[in-house]
Amino acid sequence: MSPDPHQPHGSSAAPPHLPDTPLAIDDLTVAYHRKPVLWDIDVDIPEGKLVGIIGPNGAGKSTLIKACLDLVPKASGRVLVYGRPYREQRTSVGYVPQRESVDWDFPVSALDVVTMGTYARIGWLRPVRRVHQDIALHALDRVGIAHLAHRQIRQLSGGQQQRVFLARALAQDARLYFMDEPFAGVDAATEKAIVALLHDLKKQGKTCLVVHHDLATVKDYFDWVILLNMRVVRAGPTAEVFNRESLRDTYGGRLALLDEAAQALSQAGQ
Repeated sequence: MSPDPHQPHGSSAAPPHLPDTPLAIDDLTVAYHRKPVLWDIDVDIPEGKLVGIIGPNGAGKSTLIKACLDLVPKASGRVLVYGRPYREQRTSVGYVPQRESVDWDFPVSALDVVTMGTYARIGWLRPVRRVHQDIALHALDRVGIAHLAHRQIRQLSGGQQQRVFLARALAQDARLYFMDEPFAGVDAATEKAIVALLHDLKKQGKTCLVVHHDLATVKDYFDWVILLNMRVVRAGPTAEVFNRESLRDTYGGRLALLDEAAQALSQAGQ
């Protein structure tokens, strides 16, 4: 009998992972300097959902994304993308890193960065052709900054830089997207553009996992959530699992955050 996916992790055995699941995380543990950061993570992400990864600072949200992308080593467990290891599915996955983790002084244009998203199509050590630049320009247009294509990335504002990396992921034309705090430190216009882009990707049947901090916007932005604090506290449809009890279990006694959570739920009409 399959467990209730809304129950805290570890309450019963996990159901088998389906081969067509966009992302299947199986008993994943990650440790830094022998200190666990993620512990026994087990969750399947359904197709075509906008998934918010929610939890307090230090909960392991960014680490979860990096472990899925083989950017940090796993102590145990496995991650499958459409039934196969990530290394075999790289062309199916797009990644938008935290803006603070990027060297913006590197002397390249916005178009150069976005064109990197087409490299899997181009092939190793083969020249970039006009068709690939056209794909990159179209991606820049989708995020509203095609007019900045030839601007050096260090000359762009924070919001514009974030849009460049969103465009790079779009140029890849992936099926599954990971976005690490794409809303952090951006202006209102960029936030609105990101939300529109997420909904556009959903309409295309894409699956997006987004690390997110603003509890007040969770119900507006995501139809599925993972509430994380080293372990998966709850995972499932936002309308079912994003509630006071789950937030209390996720954030513990952090009263300021719980007050923010209560305000978010109030604004959501609960």
